[in-house]
Amino acid sequence: MKLPRLSTWLAIAVVLLCLTLVLFPQQLGVLLFKVTLIATAGVAGYYLDRSLFPYARPDGYLAETPVNRYDNPLPSDKEADFRVNEGYHLVFSLAMIRRALIVGCAMLAVGLGA
Repeated sequence: MKLPRLSTWLAIAVVLLCLTLVLFPQQLGVLLFKVTLIATAGVAGYYLDRSLFPYARPDGYLAETPVNRYDNPLPSDKEADFRVNEGYHLVFSLAMIRRALIVGCAMLAVGLGA
């Protein structure tokens, strides 16, 4: 059985949380507050991107429609999971990078301000 994605990082986070709880139990509330702030900033950054660029969503450049996107059999190892429309590879990449930058900057702004 294959482990879910990022399960190693989840295990590391749980170990660090337990270590913080043992060494500095008084800081657990602060830690949970900071994690909540960062997670909320990530969601806010995502929705900021969606509202600023409603017609340039990254999934709009995929070849399959959302209705049948998940019904297709798994592609071979040499193909991507989802095909991008011909001629839109650069635009798709830039839309993904734009979203990552907006979400990352929102998280950084909240993290530095908190």
